[in-house]
Amino acid sequence: MDFKKSFGEKVKRVRKKRGLTQEQLAELIDISPRNLSKIEVGECFVKAETLEKILKALNISSEDLFATDHIKEADELLNLIYSILDKVKDDNRMLEKIYKMTKFLTDEN
Repeated sequence: MDFKKSFGEKVKRVRKKRGLTQEQLAELIDISPRNLSKIEVGECFVKAETLEKILKALNISSEDLFATDHIKEADELLNLIYSILDKVKDDNRMLEKIYKMTKFLTDEN
């Protein structure tokens, strides 16, 4: 994955976590929603001035925004998930918690 794309995905993820729409964040950082969309899909990168505004609007540090050590390939992530599930497969309470978290994270409500 290229840097612009991974950066854009991180901005989008944090924006959604903060409960902001593209339009709201675009207004906060004084760019058009179309330009923010281009940033989020990795079509373009931000100017330093816009980056500072994004950091402030999302209340995130540059270190956290640019960190990529958490990015793993899908196969690796699935193997890690299966490993965790295998460890707790006999603990119904823990499986129920994992199920509820997964359902919450994947619901489109």
